[in-house]
Order: sequence, then C-alpha cells, then structure tokens
Amino acid sequence: MKKYVFGVDIGGTTVKLGLFDAEGNVIEKWEIPTRTEDSGSKILPDIADSVREKMKEIGPDCVAGVGVGAPGPIDGDGVVHRAVNLGWGTFSIKETLEDLLNIPVMAGNDANVAALGEMWMGGGQGCKDLVVVTLGTGVGGGIIINGKILTGAVGAGGEIGHIHVNDSEEEACGCGNKGCLEQYTSATGITRLANRRLASSDKDSVLRSGEVSAKTVFDAVKAGDPLAIEVAEEFGKYLGDGLAAIAGVVNPEAIVIGGGVSKAGEVLIDYIKPNYEKTVFHGSKDVKFSLATLGNDAGIYGAAKLVLDIANN
Repeated sequence: MKKYVFGVDIGGTTVKLGLFDAEGNVIEKWEIPTRTEDSGSKILPDIADSVREKMKEIGPDCVAGVGVGAPGPIDGDGVVHRAVNLGWGTFSIKETLEDLLNIPVMAGNDANVAALGEMWMGGGQGCKDLVVVTLGTGVGGGIIINGKILTGAVGAGGEIGHIHVNDSEEEACGCGNKGCLEQYTSATGITRLANRRLASSDKDSVLRSGEVSAKTVFDAVKAGDPLAIEVAEEFGKYLGDGLAAIAGVVNPEAIVIGGGVSKAGEVLIDYIKPNYEKTVFHGSKDVKFSLATLGNDAGIYGAAKLVLDIANN
C-alpha cells in the first residue's frame, strides 16, 4: 500500500500544508489561515480538520503521520516552549495533534525544519552535515548533523541570528541583547547598515535618491555603486565571521543561504565566502556554499521529512 505523509508549516498569518509520498514528491499543497485569537487555541484543531478532509480522499490507512514546523523553541519531544506570535505557552504539539488525529506526529522549530527540507530536497541535497541560514526580516537558521536537526535542550539550537558579533552596538536587537548578527545581516539589518553609511559618508550613491532596502542595496552592488559595495563588504564580514565561528563547532559540508535576501543571488556568496575563509579553522575551509532552492516550501518539505524518518525506521 502506498504511504503518504503531511508536512505542515505554521506561520503567523497562514499555515502551509503539503501531502507527500514516501519518496518526497509533493502531491498537493494548500494553505489555511492561522487563527491566533484565544491564545492560538484554534490553530491545531484547524490543522487537524484540514488533514482529516484530505485523509478522506486518500484513505486514512495510507497516512504514516504528520510533521509540523512552528515558531519558537521546540524540543526533541515535540514540546513548544512559548511561541509568542502564535499566543502559545508551553505544551506538547505532538501529543495534542496526535490526540486529535490518532496518527503519529513529529514537531520541530520552523527554521530547523526548513533546514532539514533544504538538506533533503533543496540547496543542501547530498550533504548530511550542513548549516542553513535564512536572511529575512530577521535571521534564522538550522544546523543539521549527520542528517538530524541539532535541537538543543529546549529546542533553541540553531539560533544563528543571535550570535553576538559587535561589542560596540548601542541599539537593542529584537531579542533584547545588543550586537546580534541579525542586526547587520537580516533585510532590516542591511537597510540599517546602508542608512548608517549614507549618514556618515559624502560619497555619491544611487541609494541617496530612492528607497533603501536590502534589494536596492544589492541591486546597486551589481551596478558597481561604491557606497553599496561598502555596505555589502560590511554585511559579508559580519556574516562570514559568524558562520566561521559556527563552522568551528560543527564542521559542516555545506552552508546554505536562504530567506528573502537570498533572492539577490550569488553576489551574496561573493561577499560572505572570502570573509568566512579568512577566519575559519582550516578543517572547515573547503565548505560548499549554495543558495536555498525550496523557498517558502522548505518548511513543509522538512516537516514531511521529520515524520518520514520515523516511519521508515
């Protein structure tokens, strides 16, 4: 009998769901709203309802389980330790959803699960030890060791964006600390670097005459704008040094760059890799750099992989 699994990626606005076969082919994808009212109490029942409807079409005996990625620290037992933007406190996603569906459930942090997806079917395909860094509004990431997510004690492993990289920073990061990697290498961080440099320099730049964003900065870099290139070099130093520090601990085969900023393309790697190579321990110097390829689907792929790993063992 052909087996299927569901991959679920819970975001603050929508929940993405995918139906996969055992070989990792996505059969169907769809979304439902994330209802965060009443402390997020409707989110898992809504997911269960949507999964049940699909199970009616394919037959409940064909489903091996459901994998879930969600924001916040989620430990190896599927317990979330507060997800503020969903209104969740501490409880077991795994047990709650298993009680609703009566099929096996696995759960993990959304960025870690997305990293697993990129390892399985994306930019890290063919590698079992990799670091995935997602450059979006913030900086997230996941670390995969021997094909498994590095979760940590309460699921807070892989918080790449909150590595401390600057002692002199006076503004606070969203996490409350100062000088986090996220403050310089996220989309908002790159904009910050650009605005600071525009204020402190008299250099001509196309950035002075329009919107300043991560996209416009790297568009200007591609056009040879000297000030934008300085911003890219600063961005690359922070991220290259941060990734070198991580590599010194986990010795990855590959580093995969994802998130909205990665749409700038290979130019990002041109600024990250040389700085990485300057400071990394020689045993990790030959790491493969690549761009993520699954985009917004990385979460559902990784969630499906979570449960397939259990089903196939």
